[in-house]
Amino acid sequence: MAYRGNENSLFAKIENIFEYFMTKKNNYLIAVYCLFFVTLTPFSTSSFSADEKKPSPKPALTVTLAQPLASDLPQRLSANGNIAAWQEASIGAEAQGLRLRELRADVGDRVRAGQLLAVFASDGIEADLAQARAALAEAEVAALAASQDADRARSVQNSGAISAQQISQLLSAELAAKARVETAKAQIATHQVRLRHTRVLAPDNGIISSRTASIGAVGAGASGELFRLIRKGRLEWRAEVTASELGRVKPGLLVIITTTAGATVKGKVRLIAPQVDAQTRTALVYVDLPTGSGANELVRPGMFAKGDFELGSTAGVTLPQSAVIMRDGFAYLYVVGADSRVAQQKVQTGRTVGDRVEILGKLAPDARVVAVGAGFLNDGDLVRVNGAK
Repeated sequence: MAYRGNENSLFAKIENIFEYFMTKKNNYLIAVYCLFFVTLTPFSTSSFSADEKKPSPKPALTVTLAQPLASDLPQRLSANGNIAAWQEASIGAEAQGLRLRELRADVGDRVRAGQLLAVFASDGIEADLAQARAALAEAEVAALAASQDADRARSVQNSGAISAQQISQLLSAELAAKARVETAKAQIATHQVRLRHTRVLAPDNGIISSRTASIGAVGAGASGELFRLIRKGRLEWRAEVTASELGRVKPGLLVIITTTAGATVKGKVRLIAPQVDAQTRTALVYVDLPTGSGANELVRPGMFAKGDFELGSTAGVTLPQSAVIMRDGFAYLYVVGADSRVAQQKVQTGRTVGDRVEILGKLAPDARVVAVGAGFLNDGDLVRVNGAK
């Protein structure tokens, strides 16, 4: 079999000599002798190395590089909490023993202060009011007659025409008649108040958050709740902030709030609770949320949300997130050296802004960091830089 390799190599020459003598008749022994002689001929390592060149190493991967970027990064404090109504008003029925006749509002309706929400049956109260007005008229007539009798008695009390006892009785009758008039007026006022209570009005502007009233039900007095109203339609986010971080939060700070549904709204810190919970070591921070129909569709009372308090900005060094590789719970970078080999460097990460992440610790400003392809590399691998010749 012919030697497959470099034709100028020593082994190729030996094979050519052997084949030449084999083609000659009766020269088999000469061919064996020549082959044995050539095999024993000493040769230097340098000549063999010249014929057989060692192949150059191949790059493991073609990578894209990135350099650290110094910039101002926002400083934020994250917290979790629930969305709740700023204030809730309980709207009940003050009329007792009356049947609910009509409902004018339902859950989700925006109402104004003084708007009619429900109407109770008022037939019995109107009848009582008419009776009280008739009693007032009767009392006024009796009071007029008693006043006239008292005036006549006062005119003759010094003449001796009637006794002092009769004069006293007539004057007392006048006072009693006037008192009955006032009582009748009070009865009328009472029935008018009862009549007003048959109309349930909104105490403030807001949104109806719940309705327990139903047509035909009989009112049970002040304890019976008909509606629940979110005053002014205002909502707030009640964030739970740890006691160690509470000093960084101030009223007026901007807060970016994100719900579990992915909706994002901006709020502002209104106040900080004066007390820290002894069990959880957290305090509530009340954040006002924007009002309006659009805002209320994004956030609703009872939702769980997380938020970031905007605390300002500080300087930092960032790299693309693709440059940071997580292995065994630690973050690593791959820095390309002058020999095109990568060196694995353990780092700590900080804040994340968009697609860039802050690198904490020492990192040379001109470091060449693998930005694309770092996940397929190991320490010491030879790489080819994308775009480099």
